[in-house]
Amino acid sequence: MIENLQRTAAQIRVDTLTAMQKNDLPYVGSAMSVIEILVALYYGDIYGRKVMNFDVMKPGCLDQDYLILSKGQAAPALYSILADLGFFGKSELDSIGQEGALLKSRPFNRVPGITTTVESYGEGLSVALGVALGLRVDRAKNKVFTILGDGELQNGQIWEAAMAASHYNLDNLVAVVDNNKIQSSERVSGIMDIGSIQDKFEAFGWNVIKVLDGHNFDQLLNAIERAYTSNRKPALIWAQTVASKGIDFAEGKESYHRGILSRGEYENIIPKLKQQI
Repeated sequence: MIENLQRTAAQIRVDTLTAMQKNDLPYVGSAMSVIEILVALYYGDIYGRKVMNFDVMKPGCLDQDYLILSKGQAAPALYSILADLGFFGKSELDSIGQEGALLKSRPFNRVPGITTTVESYGEGLSVALGVALGLRVDRAKNKVFTILGDGELQNGQIWEAAMAASHYNLDNLVAVVDNNKIQSSERVSGIMDIGSIQDKFEAFGWNVIKVLDGHNFDQLLNAIERAYTSNRKPALIWAQTVASKGIDFAEGKESYHRGILSRGEYENIIPKLKQQI
């Protein structure tokens, strides 16, 4: 299974980079760092079943699990996965962010497979909190996942939502921090150091699970399994990732985080990624 997930991640990288190249979309580094997290959620298995429950033929069905991509600049990676799964045709990836296109530059709830629109940084955890709380009131068993960028943790709204999620014992809520350590074109620590993510969320009453390599599927799936067993606490998976993962000449470099690959750089990396498929 792990080899299949690795091949899938390589394919999603190719599809995402191709879509971003065609549409001159920025944030290559941010999109690449989150791919294994997304692939683990959409294609991974735990307890003998898929991590996330969803039905391609019935988007929005009542028993679906929810994925809210708070770091909305990485939407092309999520779109590539939804297209690969069959929520819509892959041809839609050719026009991301263009006027009149189905796929907007950030997650949009009219897209099949997207449940909520996220426009601003720091909103995603609050939205996920509301969904999880509503499901709890309805006594539904659905899970709610949200993926945050580490730079988002500088927003006060994140911590209000974190406090509320703990207060309401929302163990149906799993947040994943894509900790690639870069925001915009600088290090997070250089803009505003957020300190220990683990200590902060633990202080707010969360069950914190650290993933040392957020591109390792064994570690990611183990963390998700532990999150599923969190009792009366929301779970936070703190995944250490690398910006621009998979692009050998760009990995961990600030300049590529919100950048766009040149045509030559794109043509250089695509054959290398295809070898992994």
